Amino acid sequence: MSLYLVDRERGGALHAQIARQLEQEIGQVYGLGAWLPPETELALRFGVNRHTVRRAIDHLVDGGLLDRRHGRGNCVIGTLVDYPIGSATRFTETLQAQGIAADTRVLHKQIIPANSTVARRLKLGSGEQVYWIETLRHADGLPLCVGSHFLPAERFRQVGDLYEGGSLHQHLQDLYSVAVRRTECLVTAKLPQGDDARLLSMPRNRPVLRIKSLNVDAASSVPVEYVVSRFRADAVQLSIKL
Repeated sequence: MSLYLVDRERGGALHAQIARQLEQEIGQVYGLGAWLPPETELALRFGVNRHTVRRAIDHLVDGGLLDRRHGRGNCVIGTLVDYPIGSATRFTETLQAQGIAADTRVLHKQIIPANSTVARRLKLGSGEQVYWIETLRHADGLPLCVGSHFLPAERFRQVGDLYEGGSLHQHLQDLYSVAVRRTECLVTAKLPQGDDARLLSMPRNRPVLRIKSLNVDAASSVPVEYVVSRFRADAVQLSIKL
């Protein structure tokens, strides 16, 4: 990165000039999930002290462009991921279509008794067994979404053994010939709970977008999946079209 000379006479406050320059570079040089150079390196580049750079970074953090992570540095979050939610939306395909690298990691898999909400949404008997699958999804390396997936264990007996990541809906289609269709989507803004803030590398005082979705077998309209997803509200823009 070339040396940038701040105007000490007519350019206004030095930290404001540096913030404007870095803001221009975010999205052009530093994409979503990228790390800015260390503040000591930026101070050398701009010819100012570290305190001035810190004030510029503070401005971008407050503006939602950067996320300061203790012990790691400053990460770009200001380029919102445009995430359309439709009847057949799939996370991996949706992001790849935008040129964004996507991956889904399985955090937990377990057969549990369905609670009253899950049983009602999946039209199961009270306490009937379901697969609970917890996933963490990344976009260009940035943790974007934690998902709690509930599927009828009786119908999808092999999911727990065979699903290891990637598109769960593609897995259901490949293994069970089930094409999944979303029929309901409820969105609320909540503060992160449990381990969500840690998994999403975000402060606990910033909200997540919690989405409750019901997915059915497209051929029979029988409920096959109830999902509670938590997206980073500072990194995603939802467009819902069912």
